[in-house]
Amino acid sequence: MKTRAVRMYGEDDLRLEEFELPEIKDDEILVKVISNGICMSTYKAVKQGARHKRVPEDVAVNPIITGHEFAGEIVKVGDKWKDQFKEGNKFALQPALNYKGSPYAPGYSYKYFGGNATYTIIPREVMELGCLINYDGEGFFEASLAEPMSCVIGAFHSNYHTKSGVYQHEMGVVRDGNMAILGGAGPMGLGAIDYIINCERKPKLLVVTDIDDSKLDRARRILTPEEARAKGVELKYVNTKNIETPEEYLLSLTDNKGYDDVYVYAPVESLAEQGDKILGKDGCLNFFAGPTNKQFSAKVNYYNVHYSATHIIGSTGGNTDDLIESLEMTSKGLINPAVMVTHVGGMDSVSETILNLPNIPGGKKLVYTNMDMELTAIEDFEEKGKTDEFFAKLAEITSRHRGLWSLEAEKYLLENKFKG
Repeated sequence: MKTRAVRMYGEDDLRLEEFELPEIKDDEILVKVISNGICMSTYKAVKQGARHKRVPEDVAVNPIITGHEFAGEIVKVGDKWKDQFKEGNKFALQPALNYKGSPYAPGYSYKYFGGNATYTIIPREVMELGCLINYDGEGFFEASLAEPMSCVIGAFHSNYHTKSGVYQHEMGVVRDGNMAILGGAGPMGLGAIDYIINCERKPKLLVVTDIDDSKLDRARRILTPEEARAKGVELKYVNTKNIETPEEYLLSLTDNKGYDDVYVYAPVESLAEQGDKILGKDGCLNFFAGPTNKQFSAKVNYYNVHYSATHIIGSTGGNTDDLIESLEMTSKGLINPAVMVTHVGGMDSVSETILNLPNIPGGKKLVYTNMDMELTAIEDFEEKGKTDEFFAKLAEITSRHRGLWSLEAEKYLLENKFKG
């Protein structure tokens, strides 16, 4: 079986290649990849190459397939798993394996296992850990986006709070509390907003900050304060760029009580320090953003740590339960992971997209690996449609879905572009 895949050979060294996959073993599964989300974590791995903790030292001679936010169809099942998985079924995948303490994961570490491929081989450890999930939903993109959504969901489950005089931690955010998401108008932030206003355990106040008006305007248009209010959450979007004392302003929104749960969604020192300054008593700061600088640090108010029981945690990735929660909420129409997506492309756009990811505006970049298509912003469909009937139809479809990617759009794309 031949596959076409984007492989990494080292720092900034990505190559789109066709090569032969080995015959699967009895404890492996061969799958066809349909969709994959491009993650900033992949960019960070490509910038570091073999220096990255998940990338093997011999990547230059044994290149790895990139991509870990993928979904598709099962093609061939090894004998060991035939009672659990059937050929032709759809699948979703939780890539955060942590197999026997190993940092290795798809998209970073495996020669034949990654999402930026037409076909890929899933090794036994994935099934042993329960990380390959039978998926019966319609949209492949929804299964792909369940991975980044699982990271968001895991972060909300990771926060904890305490009770004075009792030595125990209560997991999760404060119900009916005050919450802030700093730097939260990007793709992961939108996923977080969508989840938190629709989940069962939600705050009464949710403040989302950013310094980019265009991002905030898009967030406000897609996830409206009116919609949040109808679900019991007072949602406020704040551009802190031109506020002289943003901490004071953010605290004023809580009547100076402070925030029970604060999430920092950008690896910026001043933003981390701002999060610490607005914590209330027993407030939990979750440093969600992943820095590339191993020496990254910020000041913490230890007076508040001691006397107000403030605390700081970090969360990266989600677990299989988080991914299943995302799939279930999506299937019930409670959340729409498409709020993250601003660009769609094909396999030929993957390398350039990864290498230039921080410089490409907008949110999540979604690719369909069994087709070629220039990475295109959804907002540009209409302009391209003036000379291309395919994009004209996509523009028509997305306009019916608040300018968002959708099951209807995916079906049309697969019917007209798919090569598999």
